[in-house]
Amino acid sequence: MPELPEVEVVRRGLERWVSGRTVAAVEVLHPRAIRRHPAGAADFAARLTGRRIGEARRRGKYLWLPVEGADISVLAHLGMSGQLLVQPPDAPDEKHLRIRIRFADSPAPAALGEAAGTELRFVDQRTFGGLSLHGIAPGATDGLPDVIAHIARDPLDPAFDDAAFHTALRRRRTTIKRALLDQSLISGVGNIYADEALWRAKLHYERPTATLTRPRTAELLAHVRAVMGDALAAGGTSFDSLYVDVNGESGYFSRSLDAYGREDKPCRRCGTPIRRRPWMNRSSYFCPRCQRPPRPAAD
Repeated sequence: MPELPEVEVVRRGLERWVSGRTVAAVEVLHPRAIRRHPAGAADFAARLTGRRIGEARRRGKYLWLPVEGADISVLAHLGMSGQLLVQPPDAPDEKHLRIRIRFADSPAPAALGEAAGTELRFVDQRTFGGLSLHGIAPGATDGLPDVIAHIARDPLDPAFDDAAFHTALRRRRTTIKRALLDQSLISGVGNIYADEALWRAKLHYERPTATLTRPRTAELLAHVRAVMGDALAAGGTSFDSLYVDVNGESGYFSRSLDAYGREDKPCRRCGTPIRRRPWMNRSSYFCPRCQRPPRPAAD
């Protein structure tokens, strides 16, 4: 599943080309693409048609489009291979096109020469993702879907509370990488950026959260934000053609990774070969010299 930087890149594309436009027609080409919308394809299309799309929003790895005047939002589940593409209406259909949304008007930045308008396409090779309509969480002013109201704010959110995060870390009695991947504690961080931030912070992935001091937590958060900012500047991380932005372009932050995917390659800091260890059905990449494992607890 894409992590925060990749989802933010897509959100920015939607903000540019989709937000503020009115839906003219919706075509669902594969039932699995709307399986999280129990009312079915006809209801999904009917509730969107004629409605204006609000400002594209994101929390962590979750992306949604508020529907103006309807108290609902379109929640996008990208899964492992989902893509939201903005295409000219006459562009050939993608092989794995699942949903097509046509608009009644051109994008807001008319000066960009899009007089013919564009359409939004949801493409998904593995059909793990999809689109669905949900009510808005009580008290939400940004169209936050109620089904993801439990998701924590992400570290790039101005309202993220660093002090509360540190307190929660100390109370969890878990290890630091598990905590970083806990979307109810901090959202948007996945396996790639957890390994990268921990490498930058010189922290082993099995370091107990109870041992982190407030300054150490602050340092770690700074590295999480820095690596995500660097990834955003590079358009995200793409290892294959499955993750792309709304224009179908891949990100290139994979060229700048310091730990993830670099098994046996020299650490860019000390030259020690990077190691990979199985971890929770995933892998953890780390430098055994820079990121010393925690000492075993005394009996």
